[in-house]
Amino acid sequence: MSGSSKDEGAGVAPQNKGSWSSFLKSIASFNGDLSSMTAPPFILGTTSLTEFSAYWTEHPSIFVAPASEPDPAKRALLVLKWFLSTLKQSYSSRNDKFGSEKKPLNPFLGELFLGKWEDAAGTTNLVSEQVSHHPPVTAYCIWNDKHGVKLEGYNAQKASFSRTIHIKQIGHALYTLASHNESYLITLPALHIEGLIYGKPFVELNSCTYISSSSGYVAKIDYSGKGWVSGKKNSFTATLYPAGKEKDILYTIEGQWTDCFTIKAGGGSSMKKAEPIEMYNAKTSKTTPLIVAPLDQQDPYESNRAWQHVAAGIQKGDMDTVHVEKSKIENSQRELRKKEQAEGREWQRRFFSRSSPPNPIFEQLVKPIPGERIEADKTGGVWRFDEAKKEGNVSAPTQAARPSDPGELK
Repeated sequence: MSGSSKDEGAGVAPQNKGSWSSFLKSIASFNGDLSSMTAPPFILGTTSLTEFSAYWTEHPSIFVAPASEPDPAKRALLVLKWFLSTLKQSYSSRNDKFGSEKKPLNPFLGELFLGKWEDAAGTTNLVSEQVSHHPPVTAYCIWNDKHGVKLEGYNAQKASFSRTIHIKQIGHALYTLASHNESYLITLPALHIEGLIYGKPFVELNSCTYISSSSGYVAKIDYSGKGWVSGKKNSFTATLYPAGKEKDILYTIEGQWTDCFTIKAGGGSSMKKAEPIEMYNAKTSKTTPLIVAPLDQQDPYESNRAWQHVAAGIQKGDMDTVHVEKSKIENSQRELRKKEQAEGREWQRRFFSRSSPPNPIFEQLVKPIPGERIEADKTGGVWRFDEAKKEGNVSAPTQAARPSDPGELK
């Protein structure tokens, strides 16, 4: 983290500069996971991390498009395009909406976020659940029965400080096309926060991620940002090639994941002369709104209902209310954990189950990806969507032996 004292906090309102300076000093000297730190009120967000799973599918038609493509290489290209189309929503939408990145609410164990998208692609369903609190892990499943497309995965986030905030994402996602009996392993990008010294933080993605398919194709996405001399923020170059033949590039996609990117056939010097196959504009591509139940019809453990009073306090700048309402939830959760420990039982996850590695699909698809492995000890296990639990919870969503409200222990 660098910058002159004149620039420090330039994006922060005058009344908040003192707390911002104190926050910067505290994170610079903090040891441990930064997610446990209390942030200044003006950078607190009203969205829980459990809700972030919805960013995978705010373009349902792009999500299901690979299902109707007969050519396996072009299917792999469409999966890559879909993944790239998710990045703006996943890592920039808070910045676009509020002018800077916001610290999300830390989910409680058992928290749910349920919804669906309705558009030309049909109905696409979302189930997101906080399956672990120590360490914090969110698992999710998104599926479209009409097109036979499913995405499931889980991830934890580990935040640390070295000149700025760095966040490592632990976990992976699996994208499945039932009609082609095809699976894709998706690794998750690491990221860091830029603009921190100026009080206008935004996300920049680091290094590279991969998408490995059972049809024998691999996509590699290299991320880069704006340097001191040249470059544009949120830039990337992605290549698609047969597994084990990284130099035999079939397609190249490059541009900015928050703006425009271009798809071309081939790679290297030949690609520069090639005409674009397609140009995608992330800024103008319309998203489909997620449909969630009204608050009074939601399960007490659903994010919007559970955090409604905290969110209202944040929006009003009423930090006393925020503290009181957060404490209700946190204290209730502590009491539940004590009760479970005394009774020798574990919290029962609503939609997901823990599986033990090795996972055959993961082990097959991970082979072309250097350095990728399952870190079950850092995610409380490997989490998979449980179809049997899904069927039982659709009609009876409220789990027995849980309080009627996460902030109210009966």
